[in-house]
Amino acid sequence: MSAPVFSTLGCRLNAYETEAMKELAAGAGLSNAVVVNTCAVTAEAVRKAKQEIRRLARENPGAPILVTGCAAQTEPETFAEMAEVTRVIGNHEKMQAETWQALRAPDLIGTTEKVMVDDIMSVRETAGHLIDGFGRHRAYVQVQNGCDHRCTFCIIPFGRGNSRSVPAGVVVEQIKRLVGKGFNEVVLTGVDLTSWGADLPATPRLGDLVMRILKLVPDLPRLRISSIDSIEADENLMQAIATEPRLMPHLHLSLQAGDDMILKRMKRRHLRDDAIRFCEDARRLRPDMVFGADIIAGFPTETEAMFDNSLKLVEDCGLTFLHVFPFSPRKGTPAARMPQVRGPAIRERAARLRAAGAAQVAAHLEAQQGQMHRILMEGPRLGRTEQFTEVDFAADQPEGRILEARITGRTDQRLCA
Repeated sequence: MSAPVFSTLGCRLNAYETEAMKELAAGAGLSNAVVVNTCAVTAEAVRKAKQEIRRLARENPGAPILVTGCAAQTEPETFAEMAEVTRVIGNHEKMQAETWQALRAPDLIGTTEKVMVDDIMSVRETAGHLIDGFGRHRAYVQVQNGCDHRCTFCIIPFGRGNSRSVPAGVVVEQIKRLVGKGFNEVVLTGVDLTSWGADLPATPRLGDLVMRILKLVPDLPRLRISSIDSIEADENLMQAIATEPRLMPHLHLSLQAGDDMILKRMKRRHLRDDAIRFCEDARRLRPDMVFGADIIAGFPTETEAMFDNSLKLVEDCGLTFLHVFPFSPRKGTPAARMPQVRGPAIRERAARLRAAGAAQVAAHLEAQQGQMHRILMEGPRLGRTEQFTEVDFAADQPEGRILEARITGRTDQRLCA
C-alpha cells in the first residue's frame, strides 16, 4: 500500500490546502490514489490541469485519480468527462474529513457519484486547518477564503465562494503552535486577505489581526502577508508597516492595470492614483519596502495608450516583482463578452511588461550590493531576505535559521552572499 500522490497547481492557498488534504487523507487511511489540486485563474491553468491529470494517469496506472481545486469547482463536468478521472471533488468538500473517509479504496470503485461538488456560495465558514507548514523554514496559515467582489475578469469567487474569515483566536493559537515547532516565519494567506474580519463580530480589519499576532506571539521572528488589495489597507495595517520590524517589508499588490478606464471596466475598487499613493505612503513609512504586483496584459478594449499606462505604473509605483497575466477569457465572466484584444497584441504587451519587471528586478539586486541582510535559509545554500529576494550562498548553512550576511554579488535573479 503506497501513500497518495499529490499534485498542486496555482496559488499558495492551494499549496496550503494540499498539505491539509495530505493529513486528512492519511487520517482516513487513503492509499494508492492520485490527487490533483487544480487552478482556474486562466484558461491556460485549466489546460495545464488536464495535461497534469493525463501525465499522472500514465505514470500511476490503475490508481484512482481524484481532481479537486478551483477548476474542479467551476468546471466539474470538464473533468468528469475525462476517462482518467475517478472523482471530482469540490473546494469545500476537499477540506472535510468525511469526504476522505468516503474516498477510501475500495470505496472508490463503489456506487458513489463521480462528481462530489456542492454550491460553494452556500458555505459560511472557513476552518483554521492546522498543518505543520512546508519544510523546516516557513509556515503558511490560512486566515481567509473566498471573495465578495466580482471583478469582471475573475472566475475565482465561483471557485472559492463568498469571503469567510478564520477567527483571530484560532489564527493566534495556530501561529503559537508553529513557533513552538521551530518555524521562524509565518505567512498569512487567503483569497482576499484585506477582507478578513468583515464577517466576524465587531468586524475587525486585517491590521487588527496583524497587530494581535505580533503582540500575542512575541517569539515569532517574522510575519509576512502574502497578497493584499491596496485600496482596502486599513489604518492599523499601515501602523504595523511603520512600527513593526517583524512584519516583513514585502507586499504583493493586486493592481491588475494602470489605466483608469480599464480599471473601471475590470470593476476594480481603485484608480491609478490610488495605487501610486499607497506605494508612496507605504515606502514613506517603511523605506526598505519592496512591492510585487499582478498585472493583466491585453484586457478587453485595452488600447496601446491604455496599456502604456499599465507599463508606466511599474516605475510610478516602484514595483519590483511582477506577475504578468496575458488576458484569458473565462466563460461566464463579463469580460469574456467584451470586445477582445487580438492574441498577438496580448502576447507582445505581456512580453513588454515582463521586460519592465526584469529591469526592476535587476535594479533591486544591484542596489543590494554590499548591504547587510537578515536571511531565512530555505535550503542548505538558498535563503530569502526580509524583502523576499532569493540569496545564494557559496557554502552550506543551517536550514531554517535566520542569518545575517553581507551581499557580495548577484546573478540575473538572485543575490549572492
